[in-house]
Amino acid sequence: MHIETKIWGKGPDGEDVRLFTMENEHGVRVQLCEIGAGIVSLWTPDRDGRMADIVLGYAKPEDYFGDGPCMGKVPGRSANRIAHGRFCLDGETYQLDLNTAGGKHHLHGGAMGFANRLWKGEVVDDSVVFTYTAADGEQGYPGKLTATVRYTLTDFNTLCVDLQAVTDKPTVVNLTNHTYFNLKGEGDGDILDHDLRVFAGQYLATDDDLVPTGEMCSVEGTPMDFREEKRIGRDINADFDALRAGKGYDSCWVLDKDDNTMTMAAQLSHEGTGRLVGIATTQRGLQVYTGNWLEGCPQGKNGHRYHDYSGVALECQALPDAPNHAHFHSTILREGETYHESIIFYFLTF
Repeated sequence: MHIETKIWGKGPDGEDVRLFTMENEHGVRVQLCEIGAGIVSLWTPDRDGRMADIVLGYAKPEDYFGDGPCMGKVPGRSANRIAHGRFCLDGETYQLDLNTAGGKHHLHGGAMGFANRLWKGEVVDDSVVFTYTAADGEQGYPGKLTATVRYTLTDFNTLCVDLQAVTDKPTVVNLTNHTYFNLKGEGDGDILDHDLRVFAGQYLATDDDLVPTGEMCSVEGTPMDFREEKRIGRDINADFDALRAGKGYDSCWVLDKDDNTMTMAAQLSHEGTGRLVGIATTQRGLQVYTGNWLEGCPQGKNGHRYHDYSGVALECQALPDAPNHAHFHSTILREGETYHESIIFYFLTF
């Protein structure tokens, strides 16, 4: 495995921001940055061996700070939404930063959550490892928490994302990766012509703010049914509550599993290029977000402008708002424990 490191830009306080490039023996190449421990670029071959960058990203490093789409990064301390930014833990109520539109709810760890922080990156063996320590009380969360993200690219054309965290007092943790895929190549149209399969028979119902109500609904007979491979654009404009609220798909599917074993979560493919991305995870949920609000985000790589539906994010994570739903798998982490979840992306052609 070949790994290169270079200074890519500056942080808000003048700190160096480093960019790491990993390349395997088949020419698959991934670039990672210290802003939000994020994936910046990812080159894979199509069925004819032509390489393209299949993930969305920005032209300038400074645009990764404070962006709405959370482009390619690791949100936290708790990804997705927490209703009204409140939860109760061991009898104490905590109020988190309110950063959704209208200031009603907590999203992706707050305005200054993990995705908008500068992590410390280093090469460890054949991996790149990012570390960030959040102070007790940061964005309203209890406990000093140290998170690590390890990216490993293999010669089997897999990218492994290993997520860990430890705390000095009880807190909640839910980490994921928020990369947007376009298997035609970033900036090459929308993803409505991609085919998606999700290994889940249920999804979470939400209110109009996309906050879970606690109800797990069957996908049977609904536009949310991706148990068999289906074109993303086929039902995206259906008259259905979840699609109207999100202006497209922006829901969490409850994966067909009841433990933290590594199992398949989703498969994304594009018939025209023959590219396929398989996703396996130890996590319990998969948030599918079809980039419904990408219009107006910072300029993309290579002079590209991204528009709504230019990419799809497939975010393996715990069920959102878990601290407020006792029947969801717990996201509580206590001192002496280690949070540990993994995501594996498989890059194939057909």
